[in-house]
Amino acid sequence: MLDNVKRFDMAKKPKRQLLRPLIWSLCFPSVLSHKCKITKINMNGIKPPYLLLANHNAFMDFKVLTKAIFPHRANYVIAIDGFIKREWLLRRVGGICKRKFTNDITLIKQLKRVISNKDIAVIYPEARYSLCGTNSILPDSLSKLAKFLNVPIVTLICNGHHINSPFWNTPKDRKVKGLTATLKCIANAEDIATLSNEDIMSKINREFVYDDFKWQRDNNIKVTYKNRACGLDKVLYMCPNCKTEYEMESFESTLRCKHCKKEWEMTEYGELSAKDGKTEFKHIPDWYEYERECVRKEIESGKYYFESDVHIDALPNSKGYIHLGKGKLIHNMDGFKLTGNDGNSNFEIILNSKNTYSVHIEYNYLNKYGDCIDLNTLNDTLYVYPENKKSSVTKISLATEELYKYLNKKH
Repeated sequence: MLDNVKRFDMAKKPKRQLLRPLIWSLCFPSVLSHKCKITKINMNGIKPPYLLLANHNAFMDFKVLTKAIFPHRANYVIAIDGFIKREWLLRRVGGICKRKFTNDITLIKQLKRVISNKDIAVIYPEARYSLCGTNSILPDSLSKLAKFLNVPIVTLICNGHHINSPFWNTPKDRKVKGLTATLKCIANAEDIATLSNEDIMSKINREFVYDDFKWQRDNNIKVTYKNRACGLDKVLYMCPNCKTEYEMESFESTLRCKHCKKEWEMTEYGELSAKDGKTEFKHIPDWYEYERECVRKEIESGKYYFESDVHIDALPNSKGYIHLGKGKLIHNMDGFKLTGNDGNSNFEIILNSKNTYSVHIEYNYLNKYGDCIDLNTLNDTLYVYPENKKSSVTKISLATEELYKYLNKKH
């Protein structure tokens, strides 16, 4: 596929972070305006180099992280789409390119180089913005990486960023005040040497538990933004009242099922309330997990299946997208199968369910063809837009995670 197109140079050495005063000037005002409180735990005596693992809800994450590690240098693992038309800049601020959800040995070497430079190696291990402000599955390979780098592990867990700018309605900064973040060393160099991979992974997983909507409720954070529910139907695609999928819609502060006509109000405190009758899920993540449970039952019965004609865009390098025309995507118990033609020859991409622990999705990506699934190999990144509107990329995302868990547990 695209045999004559040059791929992004993943092996190019990462640059030590330059332009730090500029970075600080761009990040600190936003952190201050949101009155973000950063708490540090077990950080006495912890200086670079170390491995920093951060949760991921919005672009605000980068700004808070910059403030939390001030004044030290860092290199950041960034998805390839972040480099489009600005590779020169991203490299100078410490960016390291990665294709999402791939096992990339080159990246390991790059991170080792960062540690050798006595800088901070930053990874957002969930590899995507959270869909509803809660934690996502993490790769078990993190513990092996920590052992290989042999430096302290530090976590940064931010709260409130999803409430301020949710993934399903990102253009609007909702001016949420009182954001919080915790920078914590969970294992020093001595711990890394003695702990097993399982113990290290257990420590990481314990820290990566968060819920922004619970944080909003517990801290009595009020969001008066009029259109606060717009886009929520992208995440909550299944009606819990009539069990119909793909008939949800949202407008202003209202979530509505077009099939049974039931409506829910999203309050200023981030909770749902049925306008008539029973409120099935007051807490938004509970509705999301209900959908996960339904997908899991489809998988356990062997009935899960998705098929659609699709538009396909490729992103081989930082120059931009190449449209490959139309193709077909199948997602079933075996995994993803994408077929198409690049203009010269047919191609087929297969990602096995047992080896694919998660997948990246986008809502109304770039205002092109609608929602999309981001499929990656070591050489290619393909943005796949289903034409079948009676479907949900959120369900495909949930199914990918549940298939991985089901198949690996089964075997």
